[in-house]
Amino acid sequence: MSQIIYLFRHGETVFNTKGRYQGELDSPLTDNGIAQVKQNAKLLKSVIGDPNDWRIVSSPLGRALQSTKIICETIGYDFRKVEKDNRLSEVAVGSWAGLTTNEIERSWPNLVNNTDLYSWYFNSPDGESYETVVNRLSEWLKNIKSEPKVIAVSHGLTGRILRGLYSEMEKDDALKLDVSHEGFFKLSEKEIQKISLDFDDFY
Repeated sequence: MSQIIYLFRHGETVFNTKGRYQGELDSPLTDNGIAQVKQNAKLLKSVIGDPNDWRIVSSPLGRALQSTKIICETIGYDFRKVEKDNRLSEVAVGSWAGLTTNEIERSWPNLVNNTDLYSWYFNSPDGESYETVVNRLSEWLKNIKSEPKVIAVSHGLTGRILRGLYSEMEKDDALKLDVSHEGFFKLSEKEIQKISLDFDDFY
């Protein structure tokens, strides 16, 4: 039986609406974010069968756990059974956490020059390197290899890197992957499929 991983990003947060990078900081879901997670969870419920056949793993950060709790309530899964795994946490951006792009550019101009829209996160003087994130996510994928049914709740940048690793993409391509709050991803047999309201089966 081939493995299926359903990968979620947390719903929209207050920091998201203000253009502030969260990293390991936290910010609660907005009303819109809560609605996004509920909608995604309803789609999930329609494709998973018995929720108790699944292992649910979440980043331990508050915005991910808040989203996971909504998912559990929607699909009928005991939130107390959810596993928290630090390896699914968002990429740490150190001193840049909580700041906007403009604030970062003003204070660290030399560190964001010569980067692009997708890779600049890794230039934080005290944040995580791309390689560090790859290592922890590779380890997580290896650890769950024998689990046939996994639901994972993570973050935008971490989710990009995880999908890139799963489908053996180059770094530059992985960092450009979609990070919308609308929908979630099915990972199976090295293929990635987005499931959202635009997904054919849900018309």
